[in-house]
Amino acid sequence: MSSNAITATLARLINANNNITEAEASNSPKNDLSTTFPLMAIGDALDMGHADDGTPLIDPRLFDSPEFARNPYPYYRIMRDHYPVYHDKLHNCYYISRYADITDCYFDDQGFNTIPKGSSSGVLGNTQLELSGVEHRRRRNLYGQHLVGKSLANRLPSIERLAEQMISAWDEKTNTDFIEDNNGVRTIELGRAFANEFPISVVCQVLGFPDEARTDFYYWYNSMMSGLGGSAGHQQGLEARQHLEDYIEGLVEERRTTPGFLYDNDGQQLGKDIITKLCESKIDNDYLSTEEITSNIALVVGGGGETTRGAIMNIWYLLLQHEDQLAEVIKDDSLWDAVFHETLRHSTPIGGQPRHNSFDITLHGIDIPAGSLINMVDFSANHDDRVFKDPETFNIFRDDLYYGKLLRSGYAKDGRSSHMAFGVGPHLCPGAWISHQEAAIGSRLLSKQMKNPRLNRQRMRKDIDGKNLAPLGLASAREVWIDYELE
Repeated sequence: MSSNAITATLARLINANNNITEAEASNSPKNDLSTTFPLMAIGDALDMGHADDGTPLIDPRLFDSPEFARNPYPYYRIMRDHYPVYHDKLHNCYYISRYADITDCYFDDQGFNTIPKGSSSGVLGNTQLELSGVEHRRRRNLYGQHLVGKSLANRLPSIERLAEQMISAWDEKTNTDFIEDNNGVRTIELGRAFANEFPISVVCQVLGFPDEARTDFYYWYNSMMSGLGGSAGHQQGLEARQHLEDYIEGLVEERRTTPGFLYDNDGQQLGKDIITKLCESKIDNDYLSTEEITSNIALVVGGGGETTRGAIMNIWYLLLQHEDQLAEVIKDDSLWDAVFHETLRHSTPIGGQPRHNSFDITLHGIDIPAGSLINMVDFSANHDDRVFKDPETFNIFRDDLYYGKLLRSGYAKDGRSSHMAFGVGPHLCPGAWISHQEAAIGSRLLSKQMKNPRLNRQRMRKDIDGKNLAPLGLASAREVWIDYELE
């Protein structure tokens, strides 16, 4: 797990004004920013003035505005073209926005080695997010090895089984505020019906939590994620983590003597659960303490929810607006991998990763003192037209995106490049592979259930004109209302 768990959540919190309507903007506590930075047509940037040489200027107050949260990509284009390293003096940080530069920084484990100190430890505990080099690799591999290769393959039956159980339960939840049947047509809100809980259920099971702990698990996850970043929910996040640690303490003691296992659809053992594996792991010839195990679990809990939830929501929000592509995917299940990758390139729920530089550097003529806060803007890298043609266009058949297995080394070959949603290099999110499988398997099973799916546009959030659908901007879709035929 990398800092993606934190950055995904911080993006969700910071960009809470995303997908806003004109009325909401006028009632926003940041109404002064809404006036200074009016909401533009998607793809158009506000003119903030020009330097003497004609270079467009950037007012750093923009980054706090509803306009930027809703319509970021024309501003990222200005940054890439004119300010590849932008010094934001208002927020005391630097933004790196080009794909190639971000890639180089991610691979430089000495120059850009950690996320900012203290940004994760408050709620998540003593994790390896803020470590680098050998110490980071040793701790990351303690659980990362259980989310790839054969270990991941052993978890796929559980993922599929949980998805099928959640979808089959819809019949028992009709006439609720998120599932409604009317004249042979079912309307669901995808988040509450499936995407919000599905990835948390998967994480709960593969870790080795008993089924009866699932309700508590949802509380721990939601509270801890809401408590990141010094938010108003920080105290609740700390309390939730303490509850989690208290529960895990007993579970760990049990697993130290009685291993827990994963099972296939026939009830056959596939392998030990992650908590059991962590109980058997050693560092410097010493078994992990309960606190260390809890911290690793907290990372998996954090990273296993928001990213996958956002990916599933965005997949369906985008596909249902591109009916020709959806039709091809329904005919060919193998295309779900392409859908996943293009969705994370086009509208990733993960905005980027913050870093501190270890020593003074100069990049594109900008001096960055050691210890500065540097934001690697994955949003921008994924829309860099030096790498991806027509980057604002959603196209699962594009010929410049790599659709294969996620690689820590990244992929850049024969005109194809990997997206940056999970980063690359030493801090590539080790949960990337299981997130991919959850989103692809869950979406495939959803497509089998939903006959002739289409967006219920009446219930969907609208843009400033009150007619067109709201853009995703810097956040994942909050709600996706879908109609489909029952017969």
